[in-house]
Amino acid sequence: MELLNLNEVLKGNTYPGRGIVIGKSACGNSMVIAYFIMGRSENSRNRVFLEDGEGIKTKAFDEAKLVDPSLIIYSPVRVIDGKTIVTNGDQTDTVYDFVKDGKTFEEALRTRCYEPDEPNFTPRISGIVEGDFYKLSILKSADGDGDGHHRYFYEYYNTKPGIGHFIHTYKCDGNPIPSFEGEPEKVELKGDIDTFTKNVWESLNPDNKVSLFVRYINLETGKYDTRIINKNV
Repeated sequence: MELLNLNEVLKGNTYPGRGIVIGKSACGNSMVIAYFIMGRSENSRNRVFLEDGEGIKTKAFDEAKLVDPSLIIYSPVRVIDGKTIVTNGDQTDTVYDFVKDGKTFEEALRTRCYEPDEPNFTPRISGIVEGDFYKLSILKSADGDGDGHHRYFYEYYNTKPGIGHFIHTYKCDGNPIPSFEGEPEKVELKGDIDTFTKNVWESLNPDNKVSLFVRYINLETGKYDTRIINKNV
């Protein structure tokens, strides 16, 4: 698979929607997790990321403007037993509960499907990281019409330093918005946490970007550094 420049991929797409990047840092010492949200409507743009224990949650920036919280207020990142879960919806809690009960990422997501937001039927994207092993998943409408669904799972072991994988909800902007197609994209991960965070944030479309979360997890100690950027401040 072709190795892509993450920043150029982001600059070339005005609306990838919500995205997850997971891989190994360029120095090889850390696992990298990035999650961003974008929005076209006032309700979607009216959000911020807040730290919540070892994870994060979304919150309305202006509570008076919040219309429907069902698909925009959730916990994108949670941590349990050394595993970091990252998703674009409340399936974070589903995976967390299943892992807590000794079950798997896949078992959890087989109980879920795409979001009920016709006509887009937005995919649910999810990831989980433990050590230098990670998984990604996308749950999609089978034919974009809500009549069926497909579930895809991907596993990555011992990736090389500076290599990650990127999955996002939408292929590009549109009406309805076309869902992501194919395997997670293989992308190059450059720089330390501050450089990486800055480059990703600056590469996202300035009108549609809302919030960005980045975490570097040290592979030897398990300690992590986190960066959060919110457009609404």
